[in-house]
Amino acid sequence: MSRDENGWAATWTASPQMPGAGFEPNWSEAGFADQTVRQTVRLSIGGDALRIRLSNRYGTTPLRVAGLSVALPVGMGGAGVKPETVHAVTVGGDSGFVIPAGGDVSTDGVALGTEAFDAVTVTMYLAEPSGPATCHAQALATSHRASGDRRADDDGATFTETSGSWYFLSGIHVADEREGATDYDHGLDHDHDHDHDIDIDIDIDIDHGIVVLGDSLTDGTGGTPDTDQRFTNLLARRLAAAGRPRAVLNQGIGGNRVTIDSAWLGERAPVRLGLDVLPQPGVGTVVILAGINDIGISELAGDSPFPVLEPYTEVTAEEVITGYRDMIRRAHAAGLRAVGATLLPIRGSAYSTPRSEAERETINAWIRESREYDAVIDLARAMGDTLDPAHDSGDHLHLSDAGYRAMAAAVDLSLL
Repeated sequence: MSRDENGWAATWTASPQMPGAGFEPNWSEAGFADQTVRQTVRLSIGGDALRIRLSNRYGTTPLRVAGLSVALPVGMGGAGVKPETVHAVTVGGDSGFVIPAGGDVSTDGVALGTEAFDAVTVTMYLAEPSGPATCHAQALATSHRASGDRRADDDGATFTETSGSWYFLSGIHVADEREGATDYDHGLDHDHDHDHDIDIDIDIDIDHGIVVLGDSLTDGTGGTPDTDQRFTNLLARRLAAAGRPRAVLNQGIGGNRVTIDSAWLGERAPVRLGLDVLPQPGVGTVVILAGINDIGISELAGDSPFPVLEPYTEVTAEEVITGYRDMIRRAHAAGLRAVGATLLPIRGSAYSTPRSEAERETINAWIRESREYDAVIDLARAMGDTLDPAHDSGDHLHLSDAGYRAMAAAVDLSLL
């Protein structure tokens, strides 16, 4: 398995986004002060130890974290944790630490054992004002907030505020302890070259991990919150059931595009390839499922339901394909396989016009026929020209839980 120089592999990720008001209200613009944030995520592979990745990528001031802990939750959606599993988390041996503006940090390792598909809860106390918070807007999971330092509150009763976004949390890595080893690395993995790493020989019995780079269809929009019915969660379960357990990492952002940068919906996908895919430890394959927003958002220029979708730039199929070629070239240069996924149906949605339907067909024909990808997952053919009502969340664009299950079931696992 490809992993970083200290033996860590990514098991869960979320793409950082700029703070801002988006599809739904969140806490990102106001940030936090003398508050505790508790967030629960679902892993794709397990290990004997884990470490947490935090991002202040879009912060304009240093982020001062007064304290951090990790535990196993009582269940998804709630704020309770199992008290016997609570572990303090440090960076460079310190319980309080600073993440520079624009930077990221990987914590020291924690000897908390996990299995594939376990959920873990990360609790962060921010004593000082954080400023606007780097976030992931559409978590499809419930985050919790309480006043004061509530890291030790295991029943979760003090966490009376909730949000549908994640804050500062961008990744979790796992490792297996070498026989006889008693310590894990103190991994400062931000922009400074400050390293206390102790080498770990891990033996996770999986193939190379997979990153899915995409938009809301990767992010899971339309699915039921707190049920982990995203395409990536379901694909990881299929691989495990087939005897090929692998990390499957979700790097989707709702509204993200291949050709257009957005102030709130993320930099264009080729830029995010460098930010969110190539740095991930343990990755061997990137699946690119993006492009529908490029050809669809321009159709909303006259009657957009969300101001955050700006700009409404008209994009051609050829421009999207140029973006694909750039990502394929850069993935190959980094030693990754690049797998293309065809664009799902949009018929009946606000995106669907004669122009956008023709561009979608052109893009899908290129993905299938160009042979520039290492493999192709033909989701368009599997899902039909129009979404089955059972697969439709209601807007004829995003999928229901059943739709995401059908999407994951359509993947030929031998291509990965």
